[in-house]
Amino acid sequence: MQPYAPNWTHVTEFVIVGFAGVHEARPLFFTLFLTMYLFTLVENLAIIVVVALDHRLRRPMYFFLTHLSCLEIWYTSVTVPKMLAGFIGVGGSKNISYAGCLSQLFIFTFLGATECFLLAAMAYDRYVAICMPLRYAALVSWGACIRLAAACWLAGLLTPVLPIYLMSQLTFCGPNVIDHFFCDASPLLALSCSDVTLKETTDFLVSLAVLLASSTVISVSYGNIVWTLLHIHSAAERRKAFSTCAAHLTVVSLFYGTLFFMYVRTKVASSVNFNKVVSVFYSIVTPMLNPLIYSLRNREVKGALGRALSLRSWKGQQGGR
Repeated sequence: MQPYAPNWTHVTEFVIVGFAGVHEARPLFFTLFLTMYLFTLVENLAIIVVVALDHRLRRPMYFFLTHLSCLEIWYTSVTVPKMLAGFIGVGGSKNISYAGCLSQLFIFTFLGATECFLLAAMAYDRYVAICMPLRYAALVSWGACIRLAAACWLAGLLTPVLPIYLMSQLTFCGPNVIDHFFCDASPLLALSCSDVTLKETTDFLVSLAVLLASSTVISVSYGNIVWTLLHIHSAAERRKAFSTCAAHLTVVSLFYGTLFFMYVRTKVASSVNFNKVVSVFYSIVTPMLNPLIYSLRNREVKGALGRALSLRSWKGQQGGR
């Protein structure tokens, strides 16, 4: 058998098991994930609207934040609606075509890689703002921000091209049951009757390249930030400088922490249920928490949200007169 046999795919669709064994608790799980999904949409849309309307937030840091919020909305929408349909048992809701499965995996990988690059871009922005404040306007101009954001999206888009191409060359002879709640690479590879060595090696190298490139930028940026903060004599100035990084650093820790457990785990921990729990965390929980972190730990975002809510309340009172 050839390791990769183009156009030799016996399986035309897959069945996504989702969370098997929770039949009695399906209404509870459906309500829980639907609530989390709606919160994610509302919170991220609120961030986008507030940044767009409040002139105080029209700065590079919040420009990247709006990109991150847009990404989070799309990121959850790739997997959650299909999963919710599976919980309520809509006809054919657990079935997904071969092309649809690869498309879902492509978009999910593209957005995950883009998030890594956007978080790195945001770390660079904080590094320049704190370590080189006099050159900030020149180094992080609006033109530079647009080019940097475009580069993040383009790099993310190119990331899954080779892995998905290699996946498309694999043969799937059956069974066609994916023991996950979306088309992730690992459960798909487990179903292939081809030699997956090249595919697994490519996935590892691509993931490693993305994680190393982005985490290196973040680590170097924050290493320089810490060094600069240690040389600031004023405690008040030090606290003010660190407060601008606290939200981003928390988001980075959550995102990379879950990726670490997912991709750098031991084989002992590599159970299907463990993978599902970690996948839920980085694909659903983290996108829901990110806007909360930025609104609670960032005074400017918190203030802008407060002003927006106060203005809406005032307009409501005026309209009621």
